[in-house]
Amino acid sequence: MQDAQQQMLDTIAAEARYTADYTGRSRFSAAVMQALARVDRAAFVPPAYRDRAYDNGPLPIGDGQTISQPYIVALMTDLLDLTPDSVVLEIGTGSGYQAAVLAQLARQVYSLERFCTLAEAAQERFAQLSYTNIEVRCANGYNGWREKAPFDGIIVTAAAREIPPALVEQLKPGGRLVIPVGPPYGYQVLMIVSRDAAGKIEHRKVLGVAFVPLIDDGIENGDDAGRSAP
Repeated sequence: MQDAQQQMLDTIAAEARYTADYTGRSRFSAAVMQALARVDRAAFVPPAYRDRAYDNGPLPIGDGQTISQPYIVALMTDLLDLTPDSVVLEIGTGSGYQAAVLAQLARQVYSLERFCTLAEAAQERFAQLSYTNIEVRCANGYNGWREKAPFDGIIVTAAAREIPPALVEQLKPGGRLVIPVGPPYGYQVLMIVSRDAAGKIEHRKVLGVAFVPLIDDGIENGDDAGRSAP
């Protein structure tokens, strides 16, 4: 492993200890840390920022979007509590880094991206890197992906003003939704929404975060809405 990537992993582990009072997790699971070690973040960063690929911070990827801070990717992944049989929905494909990490842990990852240029570039990247368990679609993520529901986990990589009801509805019993909630560029908090075996919904705040806004363009994602990236 490159020294810079190992340093990134060490930084993630240190920040997990530092934020344990908020997250309830002083360390992330070995499976999550191994997934981060197997995915080269540099492959998902634009060439102009490759020298900062392993920094513990977000980076621009075009269309006003960013690749998330590695610690936040690790935290949100860990909070999902995935198993090898999990089916996961990601809202906000971006460059594909978060989906690639999820693909190391879950049986299938479905990912929605509102910007078709990003969706298509991510799908090409997945093909080049031989990911076969990620399906990307260019569509409005606010309404989820009903044809593929229900999901063991849903992860949202943009901040919603409020928790989208459609995403909660698409959780399996025992499933978890990890989502930042708050106004665009204002105070936002990362939240876990869980559905128990009886269908009861619970909410828990984790810690303050900063994400680009989740945009609801009002378009429903039916069989003929949106499109899969080629």
